[in-house]
Amino acid sequence: QLQLVESGGGLVQPGGSLRLSCAASGRTLDHYAIGWVRQAPGKEREGVAYAGGSDGSTYVADSVHGRFTISRGNGRVYLGMNNLKPEDTAIYYCGALFSGVLHMDPNAYQYWGQGTQVTVSS
Repeated sequence: QLQLVESGGGLVQPGGSLRLSCAASGRTLDHYAIGWVRQAPGKEREGVAYAGGSDGSTYVADSVHGRFTISRGNGRVYLGMNNLKPEDTAIYYCGALFSGVLHMDPNAYQYWGQGTQVTVSS
């Protein structure tokens, strides 16, 4: 069983930046496909960025393209968020898929963390 832990959320003003981290307890995420999704109150879950396993593939949703990036390092996966807007306020979750194949469907991911809250407000 893979236990994922998200961190790095918080309160930030519009236009600010955050970097979220997704880590696995006692393991590296290097070969897992990772997806970052978010869910705001009253809204459907939305996939924002995905990264394949060893092939280096990535995908960032159109809704956040140019502001969000997904990257890997130190066995973790990061979601960099710049120029944050109030509509980015949500709980952000990372999910992992053992096969390492990038899927842009959150339902494909096997393991999920508890999420980290991001609030963008002045």
